[in-house]
Amino acid sequence: MDSFSVSTILKNGGLAVIPTDTIYGVVARALDRKAVERLFAIRRKTPQKPFVILIDNISRLKEFGVTLDAKQKKFLSDVWPRKVSIIFPCAKRKFSYLHLKTNTLAFRLPKGEKLNTLLRKTGPLVAPSANPEGKKPAETIAEAKNYFGTRVDVYIGAGRLRGKPSTVISLVGSSPKVLRQGAVKFVGEEMVASSGGR
Repeated sequence: MDSFSVSTILKNGGLAVIPTDTIYGVVARALDRKAVERLFAIRRKTPQKPFVILIDNISRLKEFGVTLDAKQKKFLSDVWPRKVSIIFPCAKRKFSYLHLKTNTLAFRLPKGEKLNTLLRKTGPLVAPSANPEGKKPAETIAEAKNYFGTRVDVYIGAGRLRGKPSTVISLVGSSPKVLRQGAVKFVGEEMVASSGGR
């Protein structure tokens, strides 16, 4: 199935399991509230942990009411596109179905032409790992189907994926704070040169 077919399913409120820049993710359009709520229902996500949103361009942040100062823009230009998820403050009520009263949202600008082609067609995608909470992330489409079955509308395979999860950094505050070391290692605010996360 090509990206056009997958994008059509997603734009019609569907859910898909796809290879992301890290591991398999189960995705829905971030600006489609019903689709996101459907994703929460099958993923059983802890309410205090909103999903990461994949974007194809930094300018997409404006769609979620995220504004950047000069220092933040410089930091993002240094770390994206990489396997790094960034948490921003977002207190807008219209996005409460995404931030779940945490008043924060997490975004990642991935590298990879196939994924970015899909993102340009669908807009931002909510993209948690393809597993119910408490289970290990699916490494194959067969494992994902075992978890979700017909509750997901389409599955796109790319063999066995065993990538590391993204590094998570918070920009809620005066300076970046690493919350989880993942595919790209940071020491303080600096990337470790040998991380290979680009």
